[in-house]
Amino acid sequence: MYQDRIVLCGSNAYEKKYYLNEDFRGLPSEVQKELKIMCVLFTEKVGGVLTLEFDEDGTLELHTTAREGDVMYDDIGSGLEVKRLRDEKRDLLEALEMYVKVFFLGLEGDEDGEDE
Repeated sequence: MYQDRIVLCGSNAYEKKYYLNEDFRGLPSEVQKELKIMCVLFTEKVGGVLTLEFDEDGTLELHTTAREGDVMYDDIGSGLEVKRLRDEKRDLLEALEMYVKVFFLGLEGDEDGEDE
């Protein structure tokens, strides 16, 4: 079904929009709500665009970009905020990775996270 990257969700400070991939509408509403809050607060704080994407192995990556010449975008703050989110939302992000590995990529892992 997926061959490259899978976009989970994203937030755009320029257009004041949030996006959730339709394929993830089956996630519990509380998870969807938490993702929306996390993404929107991120872009409100540092600007630019934030996307949460899974690579071909199911690893969740947080990508930030900004328009060229955007002097309001905080590049350093963006990196710090990504690190903070990874620390504070570790359980949620790991659960989402497992969800994608099992339901989207058809992988089964043992308790150490190794694929069988």
